[in-house]
Amino acid sequence: MENKFFKKRKIVRINDILSCLNLDKKNKNFRVNDIKDLDLANKNDISFFNSKKYLHFLKKTRSDLIIVEKKNINLLPKKKNFIEVSNVLLSVSKVTNLFYPEALEDCFDSSATPLVKKNYVKLDAGLNILVGKNVKIGKNCSIGHNTIVEKNVKIGDNCKIGSNVILKNTIVGDNTNILDGAIIGKKGFGFYPGTNKNIRYPHIGKVIIGNHVEVGCNNTIDRGSLSDTIIGDGTFLDNQIHIAHNVKIGKNCIITGQVGFAGSSSIGNRVMIGGQAGISGHLKIGDNVKIGGGSGVIKDIPSNSKVMGYPAKNIRIFLKDNR
Repeated sequence: MENKFFKKRKIVRINDILSCLNLDKKNKNFRVNDIKDLDLANKNDISFFNSKKYLHFLKKTRSDLIIVEKKNINLLPKKKNFIEVSNVLLSVSKVTNLFYPEALEDCFDSSATPLVKKNYVKLDAGLNILVGKNVKIGKNCSIGHNTIVEKNVKIGDNCKIGSNVILKNTIVGDNTNILDGAIIGKKGFGFYPGTNKNIRYPHIGKVIIGNHVEVGCNNTIDRGSLSDTIIGDGTFLDNQIHIAHNVKIGKNCIITGQVGFAGSSSIGNRVMIGGQAGISGHLKIGDNVKIGGGSGVIKDIPSNSKVMGYPAKNIRIFLKDNR
């Protein structure tokens, strides 16, 4: 599927990739379609493998070209082509920038102009609203004062968007409320700490917000790096929550104030999280999990668990230890 938010270079060949990584070129200079995560990549896409945590995706990936470090080459399925590098994440940053040279920029949308209310069906609009090119807003929506909806954003029917909201690189479902001050779809906090300077990772994903969702005041939801950041149907987010790139939150979850999610964690359905809890990156939280306020989650949590504390542990053990 074409990336509607970021323009991809029309033609990229294997020698272009090897050149940007300062590696020797191949005789067969074949075309590479795109760069994607292992689970989303097709045969002609390039992908990467950096952690045994994603070994199950590696075994099933359709990609025939994997960026990998020497220590992990023996884990690759047979007949897979690979590019050996000394640092996978730094290499992925360079290759992503090759495919999407504009993705590092996160400037304001220069195409945005004052909203013309008559262009939309039954829209209740405040003052000083800016809208970019190719924006779609469903019927019976409302948008508050000083809100900016940047190019290609799609908002479903019966949505309420508050004042001072910024929406970019985002698709919003039906019957969803986004309250005042939310910033959704900005680039994530991804970088490689170099010797002389920090090197930014391009973020070419988007934010997908489901139906019947509520996003509280002053939430910040980062777009994905290669895949998307997703908020499932029926999930309610309290105020001042931060959701980092690639986080997947399931359906009908309740997340209370000041919770923070680090990148690439996956949250199941019907999960409840108390205020000021922190969820570390690349974790899997199962369905029906309850996490107490102020907890620090640093490992996977199976479905139907109740945890609390730092590090988060079974709530019965936590209460026993803290009598």
